[in-house]
Amino acid sequence: MAGYISRSVSLSPIDPNPPSLSNISSNNMKQGNGSSSPRNVDLTTSPLKIFVLAKKKINDVFADINDYVQETYVFLKDVCSDNEVVTEGQIQEIYNLQDKIKGIQEVLTRDHMKVVFFGRTSNGKSSVVNAMLQDRILPSGMGHTTNCFLQVEGSDSSEAYVLTEDSTEPLNIQSVSQLAHALNSEKFGDSSLVRIFWPTDRCPLLRDDVVLVDSPGIDISPNLDEWIDKHCVDADVFVLVANSESTLMVTEKNFFHKVSERLSKPNIFILNNRWDNSAYENEFLDKIRKQHMDRNVSFLVDELKVVSRSQAENRVFFVSAKEVLQARIQQQKGKPPHTGALADGFQARYFEFQEFERKFEECLSKSAVKTKFEQHTQRGKTITSDLRKLLDNVHETASKLRTQKLALRKEQYDRLDFTQQQLSILTQEVKQEICQIVEMVEQKVAGALSEEIRRLNVLVDEFERPFHSDSLVLSVYKKELNGHVEQGLGSNLRGKLSNQVQMLVENTQKDMIDRMSSLIPPEHRPKMMNVLPRHSFEVLYRLNCESLCSDFQEDLEFRFSLGLVNIVKCFLGPNKSKKVLGRRIESIPWPIPSTPQTPSNEVQVASPSPEYLALLRLALSSSSSQTAVGILAVGGFLLKTVGWRVIFATFGIYGFLYAYERLSWTNKAKERAFKKQYVGHTTRKLRLIVDLTSANCSHQVQQEVSSTFARLCHLVDEVISDMQNEIGLLDQDTQKLEESSVTSRTLRTDAFYLKNKADYLFSELETFSEQYLQFDQ
Repeated sequence: MAGYISRSVSLSPIDPNPPSLSNISSNNMKQGNGSSSPRNVDLTTSPLKIFVLAKKKINDVFADINDYVQETYVFLKDVCSDNEVVTEGQIQEIYNLQDKIKGIQEVLTRDHMKVVFFGRTSNGKSSVVNAMLQDRILPSGMGHTTNCFLQVEGSDSSEAYVLTEDSTEPLNIQSVSQLAHALNSEKFGDSSLVRIFWPTDRCPLLRDDVVLVDSPGIDISPNLDEWIDKHCVDADVFVLVANSESTLMVTEKNFFHKVSERLSKPNIFILNNRWDNSAYENEFLDKIRKQHMDRNVSFLVDELKVVSRSQAENRVFFVSAKEVLQARIQQQKGKPPHTGALADGFQARYFEFQEFERKFEECLSKSAVKTKFEQHTQRGKTITSDLRKLLDNVHETASKLRTQKLALRKEQYDRLDFTQQQLSILTQEVKQEICQIVEMVEQKVAGALSEEIRRLNVLVDEFERPFHSDSLVLSVYKKELNGHVEQGLGSNLRGKLSNQVQMLVENTQKDMIDRMSSLIPPEHRPKMMNVLPRHSFEVLYRLNCESLCSDFQEDLEFRFSLGLVNIVKCFLGPNKSKKVLGRRIESIPWPIPSTPQTPSNEVQVASPSPEYLALLRLALSSSSSQTAVGILAVGGFLLKTVGWRVIFATFGIYGFLYAYERLSWTNKAKERAFKKQYVGHTTRKLRLIVDLTSANCSHQVQQEVSSTFARLCHLVDEVISDMQNEIGLLDQDTQKLEESSVTSRTLRTDAFYLKNKADYLFSELETFSEQYLQFDQ
């Protein structure tokens, strides 16, 4: 076998100078003289090892990509549940990407270097495979031997076994001859596949993920298209085993034309097998070789156009697989390889077979790495690039949203601060305005009530009910009079004040609502409909005359206006009359003059003599009628001074007046006296409650206006609370956006390389491409 190479250090993604396949080839050529590679290449493994290293490397990279995608998916899912930075479509895209990556990983795990051997029947395809495996694994012999496709793969098991397409039960390796031999009566179809698992410790070639596929003769089956689609699409190298005793046939050419149509520039090697027979054609040996070479090169270059002419000559070999297999079996037995019946020129043919293996392994490694991993590498680059763009977009979107949220928060905070300041100012102004309104209403009510009190006699005179001095009738009369006065006063006050007070209240409320509306954002202003002023507001004037006049006691007893007591009171005045008359005067009603007397009109009465005062005291102290006693006292006094005629005439007139007043003391007169007494009493009582009533009415107005303002303040408080909640939510959103932005940066940054993780994975794939995919054809 050709020399093998390996690296003493792993092919890390940061290796700036990875070994190329051309260096591997040159290093292999230096194996004989023991020179070493400048990159510390250990010349103990074959070029096929590069595929194993590449496979491990690309699997490691995609494992990192898979972890990265999973982290991205978890991150984006968390971000999507909190805000609008990420859409559900992006989440689903990442989720689907995980399945794609898992599929790629599964393919990469199964990927191996696949070589398919084709040729006409009895050209020695199975012998070539056995020679490369250094053992008789596949059945071979004269005539049509292989009846189906035989795939030889490496196995970690120490025992070889066989699997068929229709069974998972391992079969003994000896069953290969029966299953795949064309002479067997129980044979498979020519498109069937039998898998042979051969221990890798018994065949070094199979250790490096190489799979060798032997095929039936292409000249015995018309199912070429089916063969290609089923077994050749994923092949990395095709080996056309030709019979050097003849030349390339149309059947062989047609097959590879079909292969070339389905695969772009397939890698084809042509082995002119059984070249040992040329030992008996020494005279024309060089011409025969040149003829085969020209036709083979023309087929590869001119017809298939898969390689250049210089490359084509390195794809055509003249070998004897039978001799090589025999030699290698001898070597395994510890015997020289050239022992046995061998034709002349064996050494050259053996070396050429080794050269074929060397170039075949090099080409296989190059082709397999490129065909198996190039597409996945590009796909990985696309994935990492897309993820990087996605996370950049998430980062940018989160940053923009965060900036917008911060601006909105500042706007909300400024609006909140402005609202609170204006509300404080407005509250003070409204309080002052309410105080002014209350004072105004109080003055208006006090003035109107005082005016109505002065006109109370008119209101009382309007009361028309049947009057009688009987106590039961009089009780009902007083009750109805109280109701009439209370209703009349209330009606008069409402007529004078209701419109004024109501307009004053409504204007104040409207002004408060308008001023409050300026503090509320437009989206909250519809709530102001709940605070519209009430048009049904009306001040209640609670006078309650029945309770107020409950202590009123009428006096309907007849009293002569020219009686002695009245005369004394008229001449002496209230204070002196009390001293003269004593306590008895308190029980006698004091007539109130209808019009007040000015000081200039007062009658100057001389002080009575002691005799007159004594006479009055004596008269008032007797148990007889006051009028009679008065007449006797005055008559005795006058008798001494003016004479009996004057006295008789005076008493005649006095009696006439008494009789007139006594006869005039009718029920109507009693009613007038009652109303006059009631007006006086009620006037005094009402004057006592003027301040209380005005204060009560102003308090009602204050409650109404304050209630409206309180509801407005409550509404503004709700708006302020909503604004504070919005600011809190904006703070949370800002925090989450900040975390999203930081997490997206962190997710895209590898701590070891201090750079974007997506860029790191992309650079890994670039390094892999430079190491394993960039080479000359």
